[in-house]
Amino acid sequence: MEVLDRVRNWCKGLAELGVSVAALLIILEVLGVGAIPFVPATSVVANVTTILAGLGSQGLIGLVAIWVLYEIWSKR
Repeated sequence: MEVLDRVRNWCKGLAELGVSVAALLIILEVLGVGAIPFVPATSVVANVTTILAGLGSQGLIGLVAIWVLYEIWSKR
């Protein structure tokens, strides 16, 4: 069980790091910083918008998916 706890904590740390990096990239993109070193030339805001539009076009299923993701995230 100790190994599973270590793996879970490691995954939790990576997920938090990923969310923090994504938030930073969104802020930098909104501020118009321009090209960021070591980041591919993709639009984070466009990707998030596409994901939300896809969930929104699904109607009730999209709302349920957002609710499930929120519940998973809030239990950490």
